[in-house]
Amino acid sequence: MAPERPIGAGAFPKPVESPAPDTPDPGQLYAALDLGTNSCHMLIAQPKGNQFHVVDSFSKSVQLGAGLEKTGRLSRSSMNRTIAALKVCQQKLKRHQVTRMRLVATEACRRARNARDFIRQVRRDTGLQLEIIQPEEEARLAVISCAPLVSTKTDQLLVVDIGGGSTELVWIDISSVPNRDRPKAIMRLHAGFHPPESPFPAAKVVDWISVPLGVATLRDQFSDVEDDAARYALMSWFFEENLAEFAPYKDEQTREGFQIVGTSGTVTTVAASHLGLRRYDRTKVDGLRMTSDQIETVIARYLELGPAGRRRDPRIGQDRQALIMSGAAILQALLRCWPTDRLSVADRGLREGLLYAQMSADGVLEDGPF
Repeated sequence: MAPERPIGAGAFPKPVESPAPDTPDPGQLYAALDLGTNSCHMLIAQPKGNQFHVVDSFSKSVQLGAGLEKTGRLSRSSMNRTIAALKVCQQKLKRHQVTRMRLVATEACRRARNARDFIRQVRRDTGLQLEIIQPEEEARLAVISCAPLVSTKTDQLLVVDIGGGSTELVWIDISSVPNRDRPKAIMRLHAGFHPPESPFPAAKVVDWISVPLGVATLRDQFSDVEDDAARYALMSWFFEENLAEFAPYKDEQTREGFQIVGTSGTVTTVAASHLGLRRYDRTKVDGLRMTSDQIETVIARYLELGPAGRRRDPRIGQDRQALIMSGAAILQALLRCWPTDRLSVADRGLREGLLYAQMSADGVLEDGPF
């Protein structure tokens, strides 16, 4: 059920532009664009059975939220970088003649005082109409994109989406759903976290939270701390403090039947480092299960490398080296809080959720999961 993607269309910060192998019918194409605090990502795909096939993609670090913590506004340079990336996206959409699309912006645009002005400038300069979505929809879309990775043995599920400006956590109880139907029950949450009562067993969202701390915003909170290890420790404990009101955090959880699925560039980069990949391979990363000891080993190695070493590491690179430690701090805090020694890695997220939701609404997925 996992979406098919060209190798390399995933986690690293270099622009990804994978051309379509054939010229598909434009009437079958859908697009999803995710403009976050740090990155701009887009997928163009066509339905294929009960999933989809990606025919083109784009990914670039634009740092839209740079300086937002201090000023409360999107800077001129950040907006210019982002608009340059969006012009590339617009060219791809035009070349493929895509008409079905959702183009969304998240935390940086939710928080910035001048976000509406920016949205208007994007429309004027590129012709693209961005839509600022709320945290619940962002979390919901991330959840349904990860559903194919949910084990049929899972009773309690925590889906974690570590973004640039915020981190969404969704706790789901699927213990009353027949084992074989559990991934599909997660998919059905596309209609909302609290759907109308149904006589059929359904996934129940126990609680969800959007923490206004992602890899960029958490880094900015502690940018004045010079010592690398001290900054990392402070970021991890500070993130945990922000989970105090999350219901599952306050109550002791059982270890049996528990699963964490993590989706983000942080999680996929840690996985690539663990595997020792010299070139990113989504087929090896997506769905990988890592133990907490393996994750701790990777993070310890990052700390040992220091900023200069992380910058030279091909799995991290120039753009992500300043962000990987704040992401790792969030990851460590989560593994410290919940009763599991394993994390399922998802190279998927908001974009895939947007595509699934659009295709489901149009009824073009065969034996669709929704």
